[in-house]
Amino acid sequence: MSSRYLTLYKMIVLYMLKRCEVPLSKSQIYDFILEKEYTTFLTLQEVFAELVSSELVLEKTVGNRTFLEITAEGEEALKFFGNRINPAIKQQADEYLQTNSLKLRNEASILSEYRKTGDNEYTAHLIAKENGQNILDISMPVPTEEIAQAICGNWQKKNEEIYRYLIEELMR
Repeated sequence: MSSRYLTLYKMIVLYMLKRCEVPLSKSQIYDFILEKEYTTFLTLQEVFAELVSSELVLEKTVGNRTFLEITAEGEEALKFFGNRINPAIKQQADEYLQTNSLKLRNEASILSEYRKTGDNEYTAHLIAKENGQNILDISMPVPTEEIAQAICGNWQKKNEEIYRYLIEELMR
C-alpha cells in the first residue's frame, strides 16, 4: 500500500475524530470507510495501529468497544496534512456524522459490560454518561452469564426508560 494512501486514510480518521462531538469507536469508523469502499478492513487495521503507535490517537476500551480519541499531536497532523482529503470525502464524513449523531452519541454514552466474578457469579456493569461524566453507574451481581448478557442488552435498549424511572422513584 502506498504511503500516500495510508496518509490519506489516517487523515480521514483524524478528520472524523476531530469533527465528532463524542468519541468514535473503531467499528463506527469502519462502518463509514468500508461502506464508502475507500479501503479494506486490513488496511484500516494498519491505519489504526499506526495512528496509535505514533500517538496521534488514544485508544480506550470500554466493554467490548474500542474508542479512539484524537490527541494534540493528531490535531497538529490534521492541520498540516488535512488538505489532502478531497472536499467530497469531507462532506460525506460530515453527512455520516450528522445523520448518525444520535446513534453515535448513544454508543459512546450508554455502556455495558459483564465479567465473571466467582463461581456461578457474574457482575453486570451499566454506565450512562453525559458530557464525558458518569451520570449513572450501576454494578449488579447476577447468578448466570445469560442473565448478565440480558441485562447488558436491555440496558442498551431501555436506558432512557430505566433512568427516568429511577429519577421519578427517587424524587418521591
